[in-house]
Amino acid sequence: MRPLRYSINVTLDGCVDHNAGIPPDEESYRHVTEILARADALLFGRVTYEMMEAAWRPAPSGVRPDWMTDSMEPFARTIDQARKYVVSSTLAEVDWNAELVRGDLGEAVRQLKQEPGEGLYVGGVTLPLALTELGLIDEYEFIVHPRLAGHGPTLFAGLSKYVDLKLVNRQEFSSGAIALQYEPTASRGL
Repeated sequence: MRPLRYSINVTLDGCVDHNAGIPPDEESYRHVTEILARADALLFGRVTYEMMEAAWRPAPSGVRPDWMTDSMEPFARTIDQARKYVVSSTLAEVDWNAELVRGDLGEAVRQLKQEPGEGLYVGGVTLPLALTELGLIDEYEFIVHPRLAGHGPTLFAGLSKYVDLKLVNRQEFSSGAIALQYEPTASRGL
């Protein structure tokens, strides 16, 4: 069974708003690019899929956006080429190497996990909450950036039960960001 891993950037005060201005740095982009390159596929909800597609899908003209730096190019190429699954009940169709996931979320993700391969990665906020509730995430990675945002959204708001985690790896970046990887422990819940 291939594992389902979750990775997200977060500020020290727990903000996961992509507009919080988490400063990109070459090391963290390289780290996330390596994560994506090892994934058999990415799993997104509608909002994350549309946000990522708008930011990272190459323009037909081939001209990159003004905000994209040279250190972002490998990430842009990797996410563009990645296979993607999109969980949505409102989208009629998707493209950008993607296919829709419909029906029972737990059953659909269990089937994806049963396929051979190295692993799946999920991003976003809402979908990972639902997958955590179902006990389907095998590894959590929080890339904690040295910034206070003073606002939300935050991770796992509304989680119905505790999920205990054990630290399995950490990586520090020269920017002061730290990637913390956790696995759920055997005991779950209150």
